[in-house]
Amino acid sequence: MFLLIFLELLEVSRLALRAERCLIKYHLVSCSFSFQEGKINTPRTSQYIMSAVNDTKFSFALFLLSGIPGQEEVHLWISIPFCLMFVISIVGNSVILFIIKTDPSLHEPMYIFLSMLAITDLGLSIATIPTILGIYLEISLDACFAQLFFIHSLSFIESSVLLSMAFDRFIAICNPLRYASILTPPRIARMGLVLVLRGVALAFPLPFLLKRFRYCQANVLSHSYCLHQEVMKMACSDITVNSIYGLFIIVSTVGLDSLLILLSYVMILKTVLSITSHMECLRALSTCISHVCAVLVFYMPVIGLSVIHRFGKSFSPLPQILLGYVYLLVPPLMNPIVYSMKSKHLRARIIKVFVK
Repeated sequence: MFLLIFLELLEVSRLALRAERCLIKYHLVSCSFSFQEGKINTPRTSQYIMSAVNDTKFSFALFLLSGIPGQEEVHLWISIPFCLMFVISIVGNSVILFIIKTDPSLHEPMYIFLSMLAITDLGLSIATIPTILGIYLEISLDACFAQLFFIHSLSFIESSVLLSMAFDRFIAICNPLRYASILTPPRIARMGLVLVLRGVALAFPLPFLLKRFRYCQANVLSHSYCLHQEVMKMACSDITVNSIYGLFIIVSTVGLDSLLILLSYVMILKTVLSITSHMECLRALSTCISHVCAVLVFYMPVIGLSVIHRFGKSFSPLPQILLGYVYLLVPPLMNPIVYSMKSKHLRARIIKVFVK
């Protein structure tokens, strides 16, 4: 039954995308179509819309969400792996949170930071499920601003959590005798609070900076979710302030965090290479593999997407759209898989839970 409902929603999504193509083709000429017959009828001009376009004070009340361009006929099949990725992400991160919470032996700094990462990944998945799976084919301005706030704030928080995890590995390898005294539970709790406040504070102005604009450009988003760097391009006003602030927060979060993570690993390598025992050297490096994978999976799409949005105007839209999906779907999917595979203790607890 749930599969039938899901397929019906996907069929509605496909028909709406066909209607969207008609809307773009005829430049805001209204398209009458029947969802029951699945056909788009002959377009007829809407005097109301055309008069609104001629009015300089006209502003769209909603944005149309789009999927992968040129693949409308196979959106039904494309959505199936997307749905599976969401299910695996939510189940995987939930299982990790449950195991860390219920096993006292995992109440260590590394696993506490991992639980923070899992909570952030869960938030990103929940914030994007309704639009990426086509449950909503259009989104109001306020809902769009709310979604982009959660997407950006959770992304900044995840970047900060990855930096904290790099600091955890640095202390564990470079100063192991003071590891327990430096990363105490109260100190970790304060770090977590600072990470959340930093992400929220930086993303909080974005909806208000966008709300002051009137949107009279084409109201079709190239993604099936809202991002600040894309929504601001729909405005009819000067977006210099938004562009500068967006670049500032990217540099001060993703740019600064990635630089500090790189610096921490340079110091870790310096310490590890000074170890005379080859086996001890490999053992120390093996504790960082999971975190290095998480860093690469998160930062490469974020940096690539930011560069394309700002400087890739002549590029094909397809790489930008695919990179946007990688940015939101792959990190929540891969983080629980990578950490459960590399951590013997965590893997054993997961197997024990499912064997029961």
